[in-house]
This record gives sequence, C-alpha cells and structure tokens, in this order.
Amino acid sequence: MTNPSPETQKPKPEDLPLERFPHLKLVFDTPKGRGVFATAPIPRNTLLEICPVLIFGLSENTTHIEHTSLYHYTYNWPLPTSSKPQTTQAVVLGLGSMFNHSTQHQNVGWTRDLQREVVVYRTLREVQEGEELCISYGGRLTFVDVEDGGEGVEEVEEVLGRIEVGEGD
Repeated sequence: MTNPSPETQKPKPEDLPLERFPHLKLVFDTPKGRGVFATAPIPRNTLLEICPVLIFGLSENTTHIEHTSLYHYTYNWPLPTSSKPQTTQAVVLGLGSMFNHSTQHQNVGWTRDLQREVVVYRTLREVQEGEELCISYGGRLTFVDVEDGGEGVEEVEEVLGRIEVGEGD
C-alpha cells in the first residue's frame, strides 16, 4: 500500500476540545417525545455543546439510511467536491440529535464546522430554568408542528436569519 501524495491528502484539523454546558437534562415524556431542558438559567450566546458527526457516503445514505428511523435524526451535510456541490446526511452525536424543533420558541442556533466535522450549538436568547431547548430543523419540514397544529414549513431564509450567532454577539 502506498501513502497518498501531499497534494491529495486532506489537511488535518487542529484538535478540538468537546464542550457541553453542564445545566442540561434529557426529559423522556414531552408532547414531542424526548427533549433537552435547561436546569438553570442560560445566558444568550452560551455554548451548549460541540457535537461530532458521523457522515454517511452518498450511496450508503440512499441505499440504507433513508429507509430506517435513523434518517429522521440526520442533518444535511455538504460534501466537499471539486465538481458540483453534493449533500449527504450526517448523524450528530451527543445531544445534537435530541433537540426538538420549534417555529415559535426556537432558542438554540446551530452551525456546521465542515473541516472539523462537528456541529456547534449556542443559545439565541436567554433561556429560563425549566425551558425546553429547541432548534429549527430547516426549511420544508414534512411533519405537523406540535406547537401550532399546522405544517412545520419554514422558508430557508427565515431560518438562517435566526441561527447565525457569532462569537462577538
């Protein structure tokens, strides 16, 4: 077996300490199923968790994952390609796959770090003790939103306007 040439090797990212905000709990019997809740007040822009992801290959995703319940817990994941952009699915490990969706009470934003293959979750506003931590699953949802009884459809632009939380905000 030969080693790849330096020109074809993927640059190795720096090590990344994984973090989780300590005052969170997983509740099993909510109207939405399992959910993540605050056990203490959480300030705006607080880092809740850095979650590694497991990225599926394109054929693995369409042949297997899309036909299982695991597919409902995956995130779209852009693949770096030299030709046309492609998207597959990734499973977010840690609490990332446990945050429920909310169109009315979203209080957590998330960003992908494609190089390090992690998703970073931060609060969008102050969160009260006992409040459920909810994200937006993105545009064109196909399920009924428990909060309003209507279709959980949001425009992508609307969602992106709420989830970009910078370090200095």
